[in-house]
Amino acid sequence: MVTPDSRPLWHGRTLALVGIVLLAFSLRSAVASLSPVLDHVAQDFPVPEWVVGLIGTAPPVCFAIFGVLTPQFERRLGLERLVVIALAVATIGMVARGLAVDGLTLLGSTALIFAAVGTGNVLLPPLVKKYFPDRVGLMTAVFSTTMAVATFLPPLVAVPISDAAGWRTSLALWAVFAGVALIPWIGLTVRARSAARSEADDDDEPRPDVFRRMWRLPLAWALMASFAVSGIIAYTSFAWLPTILVDIAGVDPATAGALLSLFAGMGLPASLLVPVLVARFRIVRSLYAVAVAAGFVSIAGLLFAPAAAPWLWVALLGIAPLLFPLVLVMLGLRTRTHDATIALSGFVQSVGYAITAVFPLTVGLLHAGSGGWTSSLWLLAAVVAAAIPAGVVAARPHTVEDEWERRHGSWA
Repeated sequence: MVTPDSRPLWHGRTLALVGIVLLAFSLRSAVASLSPVLDHVAQDFPVPEWVVGLIGTAPPVCFAIFGVLTPQFERRLGLERLVVIALAVATIGMVARGLAVDGLTLLGSTALIFAAVGTGNVLLPPLVKKYFPDRVGLMTAVFSTTMAVATFLPPLVAVPISDAAGWRTSLALWAVFAGVALIPWIGLTVRARSAARSEADDDDEPRPDVFRRMWRLPLAWALMASFAVSGIIAYTSFAWLPTILVDIAGVDPATAGALLSLFAGMGLPASLLVPVLVARFRIVRSLYAVAVAAGFVSIAGLLFAPAAAPWLWVALLGIAPLLFPLVLVMLGLRTRTHDATIALSGFVQSVGYAITAVFPLTVGLLHAGSGGWTSSLWLLAAVVAAAIPAGVVAARPHTVEDEWERRHGSWA
């Protein structure tokens, strides 16, 4: 891989730095701001359980669909212009959600937001690769930490804002951040179009077949499997962990809620540290080992001694999703070209989220069929085990272009 000489982080790219941070914040705050105020919404109009269920299922489904579509959109529109469109759609969706008049309009506006977020998820790693090729680890840490903060901040303030100013204000407020995020990206879009017009040659012509190539590369599958493992643990825990703890660990609902917050909070130090550790020290195998060991010990504790140390088991379970920021930084480090970064990000997130979407329902069905949580926990142990072979492949220091050239000839 060719790495450009390092230069100061702010030098010539302040707009990109601000834009990436605001984009990352908007993507997660849009997702996390609805569920805490659903009871307030239900006081104005009925929100059927099937609508609530679809809203809960929509994020991974939309992320999967738009993970596939985003590389195609990017080839037609360009990276910066597509970011502007995604942010504009998210802004409109958040305003529309604040103006919802029934369950269907609430669901429709939420789906619109998640479509924009799914596109933005795919674009963040290529944006870092383009504007900060010499700071991939640091900038991945910056945006993944911003996403972590934007995940737990809305639930903290959504209800107080709703109590003070109404749920419509509480929901629509987050559109302000997406709207502000448009400003730097409009500027970057104008700059990118001017630069494109001034270039006589284009040696990196977009290739429509690059996304299809990912299906034939073990490295792409390894990163996708790692992403899916992280997503399955996270989404299943958010859906079922409080209930599991109440049923098998003997904790009360309030304590179970606090333990879920502990699980979520474990992602913040991982978001800060993992991308920098990977980019600077290349300790990919060690981080996989930590994630797998923490996952196994946590699940073993929940299976065999759930009441002995539930805080410890939950904290360890929260360490396992460190694979999420690890994969995000690897999307930039395991590619050489812009098109490959877009395609790899789209493949990993679309397939990974599609697999993730199935598991919260599967865990619920296993519980309903067995009357307990043992089979569900063993299923999660099998999911964690899938990270072992994925880590062996992903840790090898090569790119998807290298792998293609060894197996199929010239990348070009």
